[in-house]
Amino acid sequence: MAKQFAVPTLDSLEEEEHVSVRKYFRAGASNEPGQNAVQPESAPNVSNTPSPASLGSAGVSKPQDNVQSHASTEKTPESLVKVPTKTNTIIVSARQKGNPLLKHIRNVPWEFGDIEPDYIMGQSTCALYLSLRYYNLFPNYIHQRLRSLGKSFEVRILLVQVDASDPHPALRELSQISIMAECTLMLAWSAEEAGRHIETYKVFESKSADLLMEKSEDDVFGKLVDSLSSVKSINRPDAVTLLTSFGTLEKISKASKEELSFHPGMGMQKASRLYDVLHQPFLKQSTTQQ
Repeated sequence: MAKQFAVPTLDSLEEEEHVSVRKYFRAGASNEPGQNAVQPESAPNVSNTPSPASLGSAGVSKPQDNVQSHASTEKTPESLVKVPTKTNTIIVSARQKGNPLLKHIRNVPWEFGDIEPDYIMGQSTCALYLSLRYYNLFPNYIHQRLRSLGKSFEVRILLVQVDASDPHPALRELSQISIMAECTLMLAWSAEEAGRHIETYKVFESKSADLLMEKSEDDVFGKLVDSLSSVKSINRPDAVTLLTSFGTLEKISKASKEELSFHPGMGMQKASRLYDVLHQPFLKQSTTQQ
């Protein structure tokens, strides 16, 4: 038995379309009293539409939650630096893996750590390593590193290994950069010398600055020897002999030329020069012409 199909009329099609569309709308308050307006049940959220500035490089919008979490966890360069407590170990950044410099750090232990500079030799001392050939290829690299490092450390070393054939132009630029960044420029002509610089800063971390300052001797005898040996033809052994024999500088100044010449190593010529120096006036007498 053949099936019978009912051909829909135009009125029935309009009624079905009206019913299917009506379920997406609900009655809402109209601006005019006593009337109801039809409003969409779920309008699109325009505020969530990404702007062109929030699109990634591939044109895909970035989730707002991820953006907020990234902004909250973002840290300043100073907060990224983990200054270790006082230890006898040099902290080395993971960037320096494979650097031949590490093979020459033998006298001080070192270990890798999550740090901003390349090397930390103390609580207030750090270093950035730079190859001169690498600087010639990528001159902006050191600017970025110095900017990221900031001023978290009191003593900041820019350790440059001179491995280029013509280093003078690059060194002139690095000198200006070091002055502007307020860091100390250290040069090394080999990886061994660079490692020795790092070791030395660590070894002298807790040392005072007395080794760098001029030593003031309190030895009176040594000062007298230096004074007498400053006279022409009087050497240090002669000065020691005179002080040992006479005992004091006063007795030497009161001795005659013959008494001075009798001592070993002293002749009449040396005795005369020393006698003249000890007896000449301190103030130069001015001669006026009449």
